[in-house]
Order: sequence, then structure tokens, then C-alpha cells
Amino acid sequence: MSTDTSAPTIVLVHGAFADSSSWNGVVERLRAQGHSVIAAANPLRGLDSDAAYVASVLDSVEGPCVLVGHSYGGSVITVAAAGKSNVEALVYIAAFIPDEGESALQLTDKFPGSTLGPTTRPASYPLPDGGTGTELYIRQEQFHQQFAADVPAATAELMAATQRPVALDALQQPATATAWRGIRSYALITGEDKNIPVEAQRFMAQRAGSEAVEVAASHAVSVSTPDVVAALIARAAAGE
Repeated sequence: MSTDTSAPTIVLVHGAFADSSSWNGVVERLRAQGHSVIAAANPLRGLDSDAAYVASVLDSVEGPCVLVGHSYGGSVITVAAAGKSNVEALVYIAAFIPDEGESALQLTDKFPGSTLGPTTRPASYPLPDGGTGTELYIRQEQFHQQFAADVPAATAELMAATQRPVALDALQQPATATAWRGIRSYALITGEDKNIPVEAQRFMAQRAGSEAVEVAASHAVSVSTPDVVAALIARAAAGE
């Protein structure tokens, strides 16, 4: 492990229907290269509150950071990094790159191709104020083909069973800040993605001026193709 305190810490933020273990293959590769890595637990309860939590993780890191978001985690890092002078780069992995006022659901619907909606099931959960919220799961029997078609079936079954549900409000809340306007960014675009249409990913990356790489992979690219994901993050950390 590197002891270079000037090297950025890489902070990974998972998206909906996943947890921090989805980064395991990427973490292993980055650590082998000497990078310091934190895989944050994204609450998936609301964009503003999720971003505030990730911002607190950034505040706990000494020195510079590279902030990485997968899927809905891209919306989270876009808001969380606003005003954070220690964030040197943003890396979007099969992710939303919203402009201010845009929600994840709006961006999903901007281009055709997503088949996520019919594969989800809603569930109710209690809110702190005594009310009731709605969260979404991907139906376990459809998880492999929808989310992780290029992941071995046995692995996908475990991912389906351990998935973290996302609050519907989180997907509907618009971004209140746009950190990519002031921070260099990179994007990994997944050509076989059934959650976020590839054309939506290309549109968002081009609009943000991101250094973009395309790969023939499913939405679960951090699990199926961790070498490619780690390589792009390492580029961002090196400022290349």
C-alpha cells in the first residue's frame, strides 16, 4: 500500500439495487496498484440526504479525493462534490450525470431502451416522521438478465438476494448542484445496459465534457469487468 499522502483517496459510491460489495473486484485491483480506497455505503433514501452523507465521507478524508459513482450514485456524487475543494476528479460508471434540476427518472426516460420499470416491485417502509415511503427492488427472478446479464448466474443470484432497495423519492428528486461543471470528469459507458440506455449515457457524458470510454457490458460492470473500471479510475487519479 502506498504511503504517498499527496495521492488521492478513491471514494466509491454504489447505486440502486446494489451495495458496497459490488465494488470488491475494483477495490482489489486499485489497492494492488497502491491506491487508498473507501467504498461508501450509499443510504439510497433521497438524493439530498444521500449526497449530504457522501459529502460527510469526503470531509473525513485527509487530502485529495477522486469520487466515483455507479448508476444512481452518479447523481449522488454530482451533488455531494459541489463546493468540495478536495475532489480532484469525478468518475461516472454506467451512471447518471444530471444537470441541475434533473432527476434520475427524467434522464432514464429521455431516451428509449430501459427495461427496468417492469422488472421492479414496490414495497412500503416507515419514514422517520411517521409516514410511509415507497422503495423499489428488482424482482429476484429477473435480476440476472436485467441488471447483470454478463455476470455468472450464481453470482447474480447472490446479488439479487442482497440488493439494497432504493426509495422512489431518491430517483424522483432533482439535482440541486452540478459539480461536474467545475471538476474534470470521466465516464464509462456500458453498451449492453438495460437500466440506463446507452444513448442517455452518451448524451450525459458529452454534455459534461467527460473523458468517455465505452465497453460492451451490463449495468453491473463493476462486477463483470472490474479491470476496465479500475483502469479508468486509475487514469482519473493520475490526472491523465
